[in-house]
Amino acid sequence: MFGFGAIIRLSLEPGGYGAAGDRFALRYRVIDTPTERLHALRPEAFVAGPLGFSSPFGAPNMVNTAPLPWGDRLFVTWDVGRPAELDAVSLRFLGEVGHVDSWRGSSLPDDKLTPFLFSTAHPVVDPDRNCLWTVKLVPVGFSPWRLQPWVVRYDGDGIEVRVWPVAGATITGSMHTITQTRDWLILADSGNFKADPGELTNGVRSVLIDDEVPVFLVRKDRIEQTPVGDEVAAEVFTVSPSTGHFYARYDDSDGVRVLFEHMDRTDLGFHLRADDTDAFGRPVDPALVGFYNMAMAPSSVSEVSFDPLTKTATREAFVCEEWSWSHQLSAMDWSTEGISAPTRHHIVFQGFRPSAISQRALTAYGDRVDRSAFPDDETAACLVSLERGSLEVSSVYEFPSLADFPSSPVFVPRECGVPGRSRYAGKDPGGHDGWVVCPVLSDDGFRVEVFDAGSVGAGPVATLGTSARTCLPFMLHSAWAPAAVSAPDAERLRFSQEVRRDVMSALSDADAAAVVRVAAELDEI
Repeated sequence: MFGFGAIIRLSLEPGGYGAAGDRFALRYRVIDTPTERLHALRPEAFVAGPLGFSSPFGAPNMVNTAPLPWGDRLFVTWDVGRPAELDAVSLRFLGEVGHVDSWRGSSLPDDKLTPFLFSTAHPVVDPDRNCLWTVKLVPVGFSPWRLQPWVVRYDGDGIEVRVWPVAGATITGSMHTITQTRDWLILADSGNFKADPGELTNGVRSVLIDDEVPVFLVRKDRIEQTPVGDEVAAEVFTVSPSTGHFYARYDDSDGVRVLFEHMDRTDLGFHLRADDTDAFGRPVDPALVGFYNMAMAPSSVSEVSFDPLTKTATREAFVCEEWSWSHQLSAMDWSTEGISAPTRHHIVFQGFRPSAISQRALTAYGDRVDRSAFPDDETAACLVSLERGSLEVSSVYEFPSLADFPSSPVFVPRECGVPGRSRYAGKDPGGHDGWVVCPVLSDDGFRVEVFDAGSVGAGPVATLGTSARTCLPFMLHSAWAPAAVSAPDAERLRFSQEVRRDVMSALSDADAAAVVRVAAELDEI
């Protein structure tokens, strides 16, 4: 969760990017942010702790969670840092989004070179305004821990963002995702990772996830009419259970409708320790130490409609099945047409994994976990297609081996580039006409499987692998783009523009020299 991010680019056509005519190019690169470069020069200055590294330079920005295409541009994100831009061809770092002063400073009261900015791993690109919406979370209470969300807007050019605190809004977890309709931003407390002050001071973890979380709807035109830095009002709702990922239908002409991928009894604050025993009382596999505690109940999915006028939220559809353990990640049509009228949603469920559930977490939750619902043994992962609106299960594919750990699938439209449609749209948008491309992590070798999005239950129509049983490390989100092209010209923030004399004077000579070197290298790029 707190390691330096890496980016992996796989070409879905043979013979590109230096590959032989019958091979597919895969490129892997650690993301060379300023803090990654500083760590390479001064590793002894970075100290590992419960929530990642600390250093004299400040908080590292790991950008280790999600790639985010925006037209021909590529951004990468993390929950605890600013989005960063990469060149999609070279995969080199180009700049972080927004000078820290325009973010109104760090989320925590520090005054170091690299700020601690508690944000979201899933900003959204507004197709009508051609801007990026994200958030900043600011602590407003410590006992209990409470954060106020601020809306952040980046217009894609220049070194500043604009920010608006959300009036009266507080959360106790995080905002792993935000989503949008044409008129509204939808913010929700993810709730599945909550800071525990006691644990941070070497105590026993006692903070648990919530049964329900707040949801905030903020009108975009209201934001635009509010002076930068002033509070903007929100409509407040609740949703249950807590959720990590959620996606709104962009067309809100007949109401605000959101699909929630709930994380029922998945507490990401618990990680597996060397002295843990698993759900069946066995010693935890040393290879899993440090991994997050997986789901202690089947995962559910719902569609909820929100009415800002009556201030009511109505659950319109719901699914939770015996195979829906440990939902991981999902695939959808991200074209403007696809998000406006989505038809099909594809989700990977990792299965019941007792070896990755600790007795320590089960004891903490007590009767909030129904152990009688546990299968007798672990179950295989599956890829499932749901119809948008009804959440009818249209197709289920079960992976053949318990060793298979499918990761983030992506939707690839059929016949992309049809005249009259947006850049990412296919011939028949929505998520049903195209392919679901799914990377599969396995000790038997990494592979990529391609499914017909109209019938994933029929199994893969093509499989890409390596003869050497090559393994890739654990990875999270993925994204599809129609092509990888060099980043267009734009004014971007340079690391050197945030290097202040007073901050430099507080560093050792060796640390200050490293900052000067990294700033010069990045200015050259």
